[in-house]
Amino acid sequence: MTSVLVVDDQVLIRAGLSALIHAAPGLEVVAEAADGLEAVTLAATHRPDVVLMDIRMPGLNGVEATQQILADSRPHRPRVLILTTFDLDEYVFSALRAGACGFLLKDTPPHRLLAAIHTVASGETLFAPTVTRRLIEAYSDRRDNTPGPPPDLRSLTAREVEVMRLVAEGLSNLEIAGRLVLSEATVKTHVNRAMTKLNLASRAQAVVVAYETGLVTPGRVDR
Repeated sequence: MTSVLVVDDQVLIRAGLSALIHAAPGLEVVAEAADGLEAVTLAATHRPDVVLMDIRMPGLNGVEATQQILADSRPHRPRVLILTTFDLDEYVFSALRAGACGFLLKDTPPHRLLAAIHTVASGETLFAPTVTRRLIEAYSDRRDNTPGPPPDLRSLTAREVEVMRLVAEGLSNLEIAGRLVLSEATVKTHVNRAMTKLNLASRAQAVVVAYETGLVTPGRVDR
């Protein structure tokens, strides 16, 4: 059974999400939080598998709550799945850097929301490639240009760089394995080694780093 902490400052949305999850096989809501501070406390108490986190809340927002929840050094850190209305949300990249494993739009159909919870609970990162590109392009339009890859990327092998590039394109380990004619286990090893070298906590952070360093260029994702 996958345990879920639902975090949203709007009571009707929170209640609706909880009811949907309660009714789904294999999922259970262990607690509900109305703000980021309460989310941090309840995450420490209940140790959920997944935190479904609203991003814009008064007081402690979803980004700050994510940072505090994932800073907990105890075993079994939860997977944080961000909810956003995606009106060019300024917090999304900060949330990914903080270690959130992906994001959903609030107009996501119920069956996709439930599938997403199972996906992140299994250790995968949830990225819809079209949404990812839109976010990256919006972000790139606002940021100053910086010179090439920082020294950190130079610690990666050529294969690790190749795998990281495909991770940033939104491919799963299985899809990367097919693209590079490798076993899925080998791809997982390359991903884990690259993330360790770059001190990254999630594939979502790897995606952000890949774009920020120029490893992948907005608008030039090959599918």
